[in-house]
Amino acid sequence: MELLAKSNPTQTLKEHINEALRIEKMLIKSFPKIREICSTYNFWDIVRTTIVFHDLGKSHKEFQNLLFGIKNDWRHQRHELFSLPYIQSLSDEEKDIIYLVVAGHHKDFETLINILDSYSLDDDCDYYGLDLGGIEKINSFEEEFENNIPHSKVVELLMNFGYNVKYPVIHNPKEQLKEFIKTDLNKKEKIKLLLLTGAFKQCDHLSSAGIGSILNLEVDDFLYLHNTDYRQYDHQKNASSIEGNAILTAPTGSGKTEASMLWVQNQLNVQGNGRLFYILPFTASINAMFERLEKVLGEKVGLLHGKLSAFLEAKFEDDDLVYENRKKIIKEQYKTLVKPLKIVTPFQLLKNIFALKGYEKGFFEWTGGFFIFDEIHAYNPKVFAQIICLLRFSIQYLGVKVFIMTATLPSFLRKEIESAIGQHTSISASKELYNSYDRHRIVIKKGMLTDSLDLIQEYLNTGKKVLIVCNTVKQAQYVFETINCEKKVLLHGAFTAFDRSVKESQIFEEDNQLLVGTQAIEVSLDIDYDVIFSEPAPLDALIQRFGRVNRKRSKGISECLVFEDKNEADKFIYQNEKVISRTIQVLREKEKENSGVIKEDKLQEMIDFVYPDWDREDKEDYDKITSLLENFINNELKPFIYSKKQEEDFYEQFDGVKVLPSIFLEEYIRLLKQNYFIKAESLKVQISSRRFKALIHNNGVDVKMITVESVKTRKLIKQKVFVINREYNPEYGLKIDCICRQSLDVFL
Repeated sequence: MELLAKSNPTQTLKEHINEALRIEKMLIKSFPKIREICSTYNFWDIVRTTIVFHDLGKSHKEFQNLLFGIKNDWRHQRHELFSLPYIQSLSDEEKDIIYLVVAGHHKDFETLINILDSYSLDDDCDYYGLDLGGIEKINSFEEEFENNIPHSKVVELLMNFGYNVKYPVIHNPKEQLKEFIKTDLNKKEKIKLLLLTGAFKQCDHLSSAGIGSILNLEVDDFLYLHNTDYRQYDHQKNASSIEGNAILTAPTGSGKTEASMLWVQNQLNVQGNGRLFYILPFTASINAMFERLEKVLGEKVGLLHGKLSAFLEAKFEDDDLVYENRKKIIKEQYKTLVKPLKIVTPFQLLKNIFALKGYEKGFFEWTGGFFIFDEIHAYNPKVFAQIICLLRFSIQYLGVKVFIMTATLPSFLRKEIESAIGQHTSISASKELYNSYDRHRIVIKKGMLTDSLDLIQEYLNTGKKVLIVCNTVKQAQYVFETINCEKKVLLHGAFTAFDRSVKESQIFEEDNQLLVGTQAIEVSLDIDYDVIFSEPAPLDALIQRFGRVNRKRSKGISECLVFEDKNEADKFIYQNEKVISRTIQVLREKEKENSGVIKEDKLQEMIDFVYPDWDREDKEDYDKITSLLENFINNELKPFIYSKKQEEDFYEQFDGVKVLPSIFLEEYIRLLKQNYFIKAESLKVQISSRRFKALIHNNGVDVKMITVESVKTRKLIKQKVFVINREYNPEYGLKIDCICRQSLDVFL
């Protein structure tokens, strides 16, 4: 009887190894840069040996009984530890590296050491969390190995792959693991070990997931950019010939995305394959960019953000077969490296430099790859600091090439970026193009936006397509509800994940006449309105908002109306009042020049007036984060060592708590009982931590504990949920000030 690697479906150990080796061959083609970065190692030879040896411990008699569904005494031991004696018997000079990678491919070393300590416990001790009930003696690790590993079967298996191992070196691995924890690795050795671990884990996990193929970007994928349909501007032509890092400055709507793709095409032509990450700040812009690039690059495009499940559910909502079968496959492909182009938030990348679970796979996937940052200035100082650390690390150690593009970038931020990326080429749109981009007339209005709703209604009544941008959800809801328009959409962050995905699709419908939104509509949405009404905001945010009006320059000069006065709640959104004041000041000045028409080539000058230098507190935050994070990356980041503090630090930066509107509680419980946990989660809405604390203090949020049975294990699962007793409907979202009159008791 052959040794098994998995059950349900059944797969032999030999089959699993062959599947992983098949993945390895594909990765060799997809990551040519890895040989150069790890030039002192026979990188792929080490990965191959690791693959062959990593699961030998599954041959343990009791583990095989477990897989065959036979009564067993496995006791939650770790199979990878029983693989190590065979690796110790290798003559390869790299066996120590293989030993470490195999040992750490599931659990961190502290956890493994605790397990190995358990082999010497006395009678009746809690062994792997179980009461042994008076077992007289616990075997040592060596005895456990000798008594349960079928040596002849393992030798036969290894011979199939060309390895002649006669005798394992039977030992307790505890001392080796402890020694590694104490050892200081130099930076290059650490990176190589991380990449080896990442490459091996990719092979192991992709083969286990049944991945059939790994796609690659090809030079010919970008031939569409050379069709006559695409007029190439000078900055796009320049981007197509650059090797290495670049920073592009060009107006919104001037084809920066196409310029970045031309840059990628040239990098592929020069250095070969690499994975591409297109980084955007907001979910709405990520989803829109996915739809846009999928049209030209097809199945090679994926996306990854916190609301991925809801996006896919909305995308395939009318097709039950797709939802049940293909959706799960597509989601797995988006999360893995199967797709060579991923559109992501920066947080999907940043979690790797915080050493969150699976980060070694992330580092490997970046190797020799390409990062495109769109509107890199759109982040707060803390996140910007993390991005700077990310850029330094990935460029210096992983051979990443970076393309940064912006319409507006304060000079002091640009200096930080230039320092981080090192040698680079700067590209700007031509003066002629800037001069041809006269499309917006600034109008500063006294008072608040809500004082001029009649004026907005007049614009709509004349057939204008109107964009309104508010600073808070509450204000956006009020404006949307007050204005009369047959075809209108409201977009903000207080919708359920599913409803928000639907809204993001609706904004692109041609007959939509009114869009009311918050900051989510600022970046990279390819929408085109006739006029904009905006509450006061920092200049860079306003410029992005203006970019959604007269985007194609086919409407002459369009008005951009900005109101001077802000709501009391705006201080929680934009805390630097000086920036807002300087923004209004410079816009007033421009309103008096050239009939108020904004000259695109003057934007940098305006930005530097509004942002002459770092705000003192912002600079302190920036310096603190860069110092702490770079210290962690340089001195504390180490394979197979888990840092709970780093994980806590990463998630602390997210200002939000997910709550369940009480109207959905019955549906939430029903979905949990059916074990549709992702669907249940998509019924929640995120609110700020500040708002959550206020509500829970005033009994506006109830904490409910719901118990359901797992369909697979039949064990009871307890799910804690914060139920908010506020009104919710799919058109307006969560109305934070409107109490829902429906009692929660009817559901419980």
